[in-house]
Amino acid sequence: MIEPKTIDAILEKVRKEKPLVHNITNVVVTNFTANGLLAIGASPVMAYAKEEVADMAKIAGALVLNIGTLNEENVEAMLLAGKSANKHGVPVIFDPVGAGATKYRTETAQKIVKELEITAVRGNAAEVANVVGESWSIKGVDSGDGEGDIIELAVKAAKQLNTIAVITGKQDIVSDGETTYICKNGNSLLTKVTGAGCLLTSVIGAFCAVEKDYVRASAAALAVYGSAAELAAEGIEGPGSFQIEFLNNLYTISADNIQKLSALEEVSHVNL
Repeated sequence: MIEPKTIDAILEKVRKEKPLVHNITNVVVTNFTANGLLAIGASPVMAYAKEEVADMAKIAGALVLNIGTLNEENVEAMLLAGKSANKHGVPVIFDPVGAGATKYRTETAQKIVKELEITAVRGNAAEVANVVGESWSIKGVDSGDGEGDIIELAVKAAKQLNTIAVITGKQDIVSDGETTYICKNGNSLLTKVTGAGCLLTSVIGAFCAVEKDYVRASAAALAVYGSAAELAAEGIEGPGSFQIEFLNNLYTISADNIQKLSALEEVSHVNL
């Protein structure tokens, strides 16, 4: 189990160390991602030029790669940055946005996980499934209901990719193939804010920058993120106000909040 005090300790380490999180992300979410990282206590940088990404990645606390708005130039930059991060021991967090929606998107996601050492993959069930060659329905960049056991999928993906698999949805799953957690924190208004999943990927990067037990770091990030969403949703009726309050609560969330709200459960692997 991960105790609330451990979750808070990792969060406070992020706030104290202010890790540099290098994002090569999609154009839709850049501003929200930067503001969210600042709110949680990290230091964001968005650097895309292939001439500098290797240099930026090697000095970062974490590198986040997001294929939301995909083109060949960005893919080249991602691979250059990723190889530099791998060489210098910087964790690489990958968000395979829309994997399964098109052949190009799926093949690009699979290329990235093949050529780089990925610390954690964060996506919905359809995205993660398509990265590892499983069939799962997807519309645009949104996961369909699909069929299958999400916990089993997370364990399989973690083992196949030798990474931390983080699958987010109504409940969030994080697994390294041996240790698996379910996080039941969150609020449905997150699905009404563009970039909420992408920001979560970057927050996981911030947590992995300061905690080298990456499954623990990823699970703690889920709990803090989901708890902040629950706090933000109190008395809020729509996504506009929620987005603002969510950033506020990422900034103000406290040890008491985490103690009261954190809903992480470890999963037995006996039947998996």
